[in-house]
Amino acid sequence: MAVLPDMVGIVAQDIGDSLAFYRLLGLEIPTGNENEPYVEITTSNGYRLSWNSVTMMQALFPDWEEPAGHRIELAFKCDTPAEVDSTYQRLTQAGYESYKEPWDAFWGQRYAIVFDPDENAISLFAPL
Repeated sequence: MAVLPDMVGIVAQDIGDSLAFYRLLGLEIPTGNENEPYVEITTSNGYRLSWNSVTMMQALFPDWEEPAGHRIELAFKCDTPAEVDSTYQRLTQAGYESYKEPWDAFWGQRYAIVFDPDENAISLFAPL
């Protein structure tokens, strides 16, 4: 019996702001759920993502504290190096914070990093 990863949960201060960011990344997220405490989707490649409000997390885990630092990042695969650049530009022009502009990484990928509204590091990459 194997235990396999199935879903990544994102804790969001403001679910609506977070959903707007991930929609801009290209995720197909239904509208009308921006004020819900929990939103879940399944991506086209079968991976589940959920957005969880801070209030919900505090109800589930009474001793939950806002984390400090970055312990995990989400990486979004782009089809081409040019798509890394255009996605990065679209996000930063919409006001999202850049951590690292697109560059050709030594491991053979075009790579960039931006922060989502909750300061989670979001990597964009494509094979060179």
